[in-house]
Amino acid sequence: MKFDVAIVGSGLAGLSVALHLAETRTVAIISKRELLDGASNWAQGGIAAVLDSGDSHQQHIEDTLVAGGGLCDESATRYIVEHGREAIEWLIEQGVPFTRDATAELGFHLTREGGHSQRRIIHAADATGHAVQVTLEEKVRAHPNITLFEHHCAIDLITSDKLGMKPIQRNAQPHCHGLYVQDERTGKVHTFAAEHTVLATGGAGKVYLYTTNPDTASGDGIAMAWRAGCRVSNMEFIQFHPTCLYHPYAKSFLITEAIRGEGGLLKLPPEAGAAAGQRFMLAHDERAELAPRDVVARAIDFEIKKRGLDYVHLDISHKPAEFLIEHFPTIYARCLELGIDITKQPIPIVPAAHYTCGGVVTDLAGRADLPGLYAVGETACTGLHGANRLASNSLLECIVIGRACAQDIESKEKLGTPYLPDWDESRVSDADEEVVIAHNWDELRRFMWNYVGIVRTTKRLERAQHRIALLKEEIDEYYRNFRITHDLLELRNLVDVASMIVNSALSRRESRGLHFSRDYPETLPKAIASVLTPPHR
Repeated sequence: MKFDVAIVGSGLAGLSVALHLAETRTVAIISKRELLDGASNWAQGGIAAVLDSGDSHQQHIEDTLVAGGGLCDESATRYIVEHGREAIEWLIEQGVPFTRDATAELGFHLTREGGHSQRRIIHAADATGHAVQVTLEEKVRAHPNITLFEHHCAIDLITSDKLGMKPIQRNAQPHCHGLYVQDERTGKVHTFAAEHTVLATGGAGKVYLYTTNPDTASGDGIAMAWRAGCRVSNMEFIQFHPTCLYHPYAKSFLITEAIRGEGGLLKLPPEAGAAAGQRFMLAHDERAELAPRDVVARAIDFEIKKRGLDYVHLDISHKPAEFLIEHFPTIYARCLELGIDITKQPIPIVPAAHYTCGGVVTDLAGRADLPGLYAVGETACTGLHGANRLASNSLLECIVIGRACAQDIESKEKLGTPYLPDWDESRVSDADEEVVIAHNWDELRRFMWNYVGIVRTTKRLERAQHRIALLKEEIDEYYRNFRITHDLLELRNLVDVASMIVNSALSRRESRGLHFSRDYPETLPKAIASVLTPPHR
């Protein structure tokens, strides 16, 4: 299969690249499940951008730098923030139904979230990601230059050095020429040849036992780029969303940051005894419920562990019922299904792994270390998020960098692709037992949660590193000897990503942003990004 551009992933970043390119290039979109099954579709809060004259680019930049713990790349932050309005205007042109407000300058309601000094979050009620994705999906499906491959799982990138091809120019780098992809319904592996390959596979939340991410978030793009020789950066900074619904029948349902932005209060539940009903955030930070996510998540984790609780309460029942139903219809309806009326009762919540701040090292056009390869969205590390992502900056980054990536690809001369060999499975057999995969999957996610979570120690990290090495050996042997399956591919990627997270965390001898170490509680005077280079590069 030959295309000008192969995009792996169907979230906002991938769809943005595809739509910007489709007029001049043939595009393949490869999606593990349906187009709407990624994290973008689950995003509730909104998109941060300067859309009001009372706000400014400088304020948005400063809010981002403060949240990022001194580790944000200031030039990347400025570029993305300054292109925010045109990104939103592009979405409005596409027909995204943002919540309107006749009194606002732009005509749309703006809300505020933790870490922001102004109301600058444009949203579609409390289901912004879904509104954006549905709108763009319709356009993608209708475009004749875009071919969709749903239920197709990327295996690995095809590079010139893996093929034994000599570079055309002396001292030239290896080049990415496409990738191998498995059709999940037939098991057949297809060869995708593409002049440009874009990794937009999202983050790696599934490396943890509790996550707000969809099942597709297994770090595939990060792991594939790493195996192809690309650097990764800041992988120790995993954002734990402070407020995930705690309920035995609710799988990873996120309670948006905007609940706290609109006045929601964190309180101790009845199990806290005499302290039940008390607010606790002011004891941890003067910004209380509006502190950045890492501060709030650590405070909740502290209270849960100190008092032996399973959860804490998020209470917004003091607000008018009409306001809550209008602004948070999805959360209201889902909680009501589970017997919780948010207009009258507090919501039980716990922190959960939410966002991967690090990723494949790229520039502001999404270019990775390997020519022909790009990474966008949560898969990439542009430097915007630093040590902690500011709420609602992620969707903004998807659109701004997605557009820049498309423009860079369009600027390149069409050169075609070399002949690529078929996938070779002549020396493998069907696995006799799948239980090995299931067991390793469960073990990995549990020890990552226990040893590499919100609060870390060197001893815990070293334990995790040792277990990862053993698991990796088992999984690599399995990969070499048996026919691949969806679960095996995801587990292989998750183990690679887990190793990156742990090695990055061990290299950081301080506490900064989302990385909190009991052994190194102080923050060093100079902020330095952690960068891992593959041993085979």
